[in-house]
Amino acid sequence: MELWNYLPELALDLLWMFPRKGYARAVVDAMGVPIDGRGALSDHEQRRSKPWSTRTSNRGPTNWKTTIAIDTILNQKQINSRATSERETMYCVYVAIGQKRRLSHRRILLLCNFGPIFGCAMGEYFRDNGMHALIIYDDLSKQAVAYRQMSLLLRRPPGREAFPGDVFYLHSRLLERAAKRSDQTGAGSLTTIAYIPTNVISITDGQICLETELFYRGIRPAINVGLSVSRVGSAAQLKAMKQVCGSSKLELAQYREVAAFAQFGSDLDAATQALLNRGARLTEVPKQPQYAPLPIEKQILVIYAAVNGFCDRMPLDRISQYEKAIPNSVKPELLQALKGGLTNERKMEPDAFLKERALALI
Repeated sequence: MELWNYLPELALDLLWMFPRKGYARAVVDAMGVPIDGRGALSDHEQRRSKPWSTRTSNRGPTNWKTTIAIDTILNQKQINSRATSERETMYCVYVAIGQKRRLSHRRILLLCNFGPIFGCAMGEYFRDNGMHALIIYDDLSKQAVAYRQMSLLLRRPPGREAFPGDVFYLHSRLLERAAKRSDQTGAGSLTTIAYIPTNVISITDGQICLETELFYRGIRPAINVGLSVSRVGSAAQLKAMKQVCGSSKLELAQYREVAAFAQFGSDLDAATQALLNRGARLTEVPKQPQYAPLPIEKQILVIYAAVNGFCDRMPLDRISQYEKAIPNSVKPELLQALKGGLTNERKMEPDAFLKERALALI
């Protein structure tokens, strides 16, 4: 094969970038040049765009969608506002791949291919300096299309759907750079969230599957609870969150199964009717407006109310009103205490408060 076919790969291996802490508040292109009109950045550090492979473990790539990914960043802003040091701060890197720019098509292909690689190097800067970073790729399918077009122009042998044979390696190599450093090397971490329709799902620590049907039914975010899985599971949740939502996934699965048959008949026993009633409320509770994430302690309180049946007699159109009334009226001390778990003594105060609010809306 001609040497020309290997030039893009050789160029990537020879490219260096200069990540800096100032990137945390800047918008840059795939080559690291600021495009937000705030001027050049001064402090920098030389770093390879594609370092040598390591044996560090993956720390959590998953599948996401644009709105959910941006909500994740906004939620990190709430957490970062309470941070007292850099080690408690989560730095977020958002890589917009294939977004509209007034540039030539040739340069767009180049930036679509290089953008995720340079964005990952930015995240690694924070990780390798003992900090924590979150990088979001939106989305890697556009990088795959750009890589396919470049490969076809270079006359590389095409594979399935005209993609080159190493497109899987292109993404897996990128995702496996998300890692957790040891305590001896600073204990920094890099978490990756990537939107990938089909491939490299097996690499990730979990996936969130979205459905168009749920979206048009008004269930937003349109997450399919049955197909979405996590290898980490409840190990990454707060103790109180594990307590309140442990049975919700099973109840939602039972609700979907029964609801599919209930639409063909009207004669339902009391147990089935109660299951459908509870499932409809559990489906309504997780809905949230765009770019309006709810703090974790308020999530715990709202889910606790739904799981324990405080919303069973409430009309569905008043669920959102109930969700707003709970966090705005509860004592801040109680919200902070919820993070430590729900003991038997601590359950008494929320129960009485939630029942009172629910009865007012029935």
